[in-house]
Amino acid sequence: MSGQDTMWAMTAADQAAAVRSGRISAADLVDSHLDRIAEVNPRVNAVTQLMADRAREDAARMDRRRAAGEELGPLAGVPFTVKETTPVEGVPTTFGLPRFHDLVAAADAPPVARLRAAGAVPIGHSNMPTLVLAGMHTRSELFGHTVNPWDPSRTPGGSSGGDGAAVATGMAALGLGNDSGGSVRIPASFCGVAGLKPTPGRFPADHRVLGPDDPGPAAQMLVTDGPLARTVADLRLAYEALAGTDPRDPRAVPVPLDGPPLPGPVRVALVANPGGRGVHPAVREALTAAADALSDAGYDVTEVADVPRLDEALEAYGRITVTEFAPTWPAVRQLLGDGGDRYIQLALEKTPPADAAELVRLMGAWLGIRRSWAEFLDRSPLLLGPVFTEPPVEPGLESRDAAGRERVAEGMRLCTVTSFVGVPAVAVPAGIRDGLPCGVQVVGRAFREDLCLAAAQAIEDRLGVLAPVDPRQAAAAETR
Repeated sequence: MSGQDTMWAMTAADQAAAVRSGRISAADLVDSHLDRIAEVNPRVNAVTQLMADRAREDAARMDRRRAAGEELGPLAGVPFTVKETTPVEGVPTTFGLPRFHDLVAAADAPPVARLRAAGAVPIGHSNMPTLVLAGMHTRSELFGHTVNPWDPSRTPGGSSGGDGAAVATGMAALGLGNDSGGSVRIPASFCGVAGLKPTPGRFPADHRVLGPDDPGPAAQMLVTDGPLARTVADLRLAYEALAGTDPRDPRAVPVPLDGPPLPGPVRVALVANPGGRGVHPAVREALTAAADALSDAGYDVTEVADVPRLDEALEAYGRITVTEFAPTWPAVRQLLGDGGDRYIQLALEKTPPADAAELVRLMGAWLGIRRSWAEFLDRSPLLLGPVFTEPPVEPGLESRDAAGRERVAEGMRLCTVTSFVGVPAVAVPAGIRDGLPCGVQVVGRAFREDLCLAAAQAIEDRLGVLAPVDPRQAAAAETR
């Protein structure tokens, strides 16, 4: 692949080390990425609002600091994209809606601020489904479709699909997305990169973007910001920068980055077909390859029948989120544009809102399901499973009809359940099958992201890194 010796193709860790040492300048590093965006973005449409002048100013300031003898941060000069949901000071936070194209952010969101504090440079906003509600495929009313760089007939996933495609093609070394049921992990898997969904409370956040009011309890407990990167080591760097507390988020807790070592070989439960609802042979092959890699690295991998209370968890997730969202739907629906309402409308038709008594019961069930998972992960500290039980699907399948929506919901079922349970997970590539990347996820105990990252690193060490990929050569990528 062309460009391997260029700055944009370096890992985030290598980019930062080179800037800190003075081997390359932050200005040149940013310009390298801007050149890559100019070359590639017209083909994939992942970067929406380019922040070129601001990025150059940040880089020049960093170079002056280094020349003055100041010590730079662990992500010095590393360019990153930011999902259109997440405020960057002085830039509109559009949610992909024409109506919000002038909604200029007064301040950086906490995760943006933390990456900046580590030295990283925001280089552009990234595309997503309109208002994050139009479906899994990344298409917004304001910016259009994002293309999977491996195959334009497949979706890059979502809702953080712009970050997945940008990181995969070298337009940014890191992406900052968010995940409430797979929105970081699915585009990571579909685009051939790594992604982290942290434990709720691990990273500080403030999702009061469209007004002064906080979202409801389901959104508060389910939505987590998370990074995407081309390597697990880069994901670890982003994790270390993002973790911590912030007065804007009383949920964020000061938990150590690494927990205590576990005795003996770490046990891993392999669940290839959650709920027994089917898994594509290519995904099953990827899971087998990942399990073998973990076994080779000294993990104790055992295939088990299933995860706890899958069907009950999926039903509770659906009922609780629909109940919280239904009262605002008539107003929100008007914002989504032609056909943009189909994904949510299909969900509402399948899952009716709960009344007050039922909602109270469901909240109790939620805690019980979390307890069952804690007991499951007490026996096996890690779970290896699919991110999506099929290879990347066609764009818009989930909004086509009820059958398409159900197929996508089934495919992402392990992502949905692990978000509901509130445990961390790392998506990591496990090879290429039929020309498309195939990822798996490593799920761990609450606040044991370190265990998930270590296991993902062991998988990557044996199965390799897939990105950066040039979309012009995607058809030939399997032979690399």
